[in-house]
Amino acid sequence: MKRNIFKIGFLIVCFAGFQMAYAVDGIETIDSTKSYQNFHVYQPVQIDEKKLKQEDEVKNIILFIGDGMGIAHVFAAMTANQGKLNLEYLKYIGFSKTQSSDKYITDSAAAATAIASGVKTYNGAIGVNSDTVKVPTLLELAEAKGLSTGLIATSSITHATPAAFVAHQKSRDMYESIARDFLDTDVDVVIGGGWSHFADRMDGQSLIPILQKRGYTTITDETQLTMSNGHKLFALLNEGHLPVASERKNLLSCATQAALNRLDQNEKGFFLMIEGSQIDWGGHKNDTGRVVEEMLDLDRAIGTALEFAVNKGQTLIICTSDHETGGMALESGNIATGQIEADYTTTSHTGLMVPVFSIGPGADIFIGIYENTALFDKMKALLKL
Repeated sequence: MKRNIFKIGFLIVCFAGFQMAYAVDGIETIDSTKSYQNFHVYQPVQIDEKKLKQEDEVKNIILFIGDGMGIAHVFAAMTANQGKLNLEYLKYIGFSKTQSSDKYITDSAAAATAIASGVKTYNGAIGVNSDTVKVPTLLELAEAKGLSTGLIATSSITHATPAAFVAHQKSRDMYESIARDFLDTDVDVVIGGGWSHFADRMDGQSLIPILQKRGYTTITDETQLTMSNGHKLFALLNEGHLPVASERKNLLSCATQAALNRLDQNEKGFFLMIEGSQIDWGGHKNDTGRVVEEMLDLDRAIGTALEFAVNKGQTLIICTSDHETGGMALESGNIATGQIEADYTTTSHTGLMVPVFSIGPGADIFIGIYENTALFDKMKALLKL
């Protein structure tokens, strides 16, 4: 009996302590990972939208992939930034269905392969079909036609989404094999993490000297992004994944600008994929602050791309997702203060359709509802690959 009384008393004390810990100035708040207020509001870029001409030929495609991004993630970021995003310039809107060949709920590898190669495949597959047969990617087709190409990610560059554009492996976990697959491409610009998969390998062979012999400037310091010379760049800025958005500062926008400066030297045009990798990780953790900060980080990079597109023309910008993560729902918010409160149905992916935002020549064909493989078909047609 005394033991039960002790347990009850202990629980009451704990519960009271919990309430005190989550009450500020008499206002009851929810778990801090689900509530977030943005204190770093920025203004979207100011551009002349008329210069993003629909009638132009498509010379360049900039594809943004917000890993794990759903509609709730977008509006959470919009709320946190007091109602405005660069993403709003991308006014042609559609939705893609994300199911893989073997699961209703896709993973990033199968979804990225669908976008990169136009083929539905099993979860975990990188650049291969359901029978593990290699399938060509949009990046490889662009290279074959003489276009410049680039990949940027806030994860390791060997992670599922960027890997699916250059590698062909039966499992996304084969990081060192994926790294070696980069040697089979002529991708011009690579920026992300993953140094260890190229330089500190289990087989003892560093791939860095090979890359250097092939004309790449290889760097490990983000400050060298704007200082390095040459058209071909291989920037591995961390041993593994890059730090979280708050620690990266403006790295993704700087990387985007550095890539565009190089890729634009090719008169035939280019294809560039930029992934906001860690939106997904915020969703997995049900961490609203991380979701929002990673979304805003991606949005600032979209602003950089918009300024380029307006100045150069003939550039299609697309922003989509591989899948939704977290089953995120917005419970409350305040656009005037940038405060958002969210809840989640899962710590995994969901089967929801995901948005496709676009602007520039050819953007109108991305309106509607279609399979994620159609993204490949549409981009391939516009680049005449």
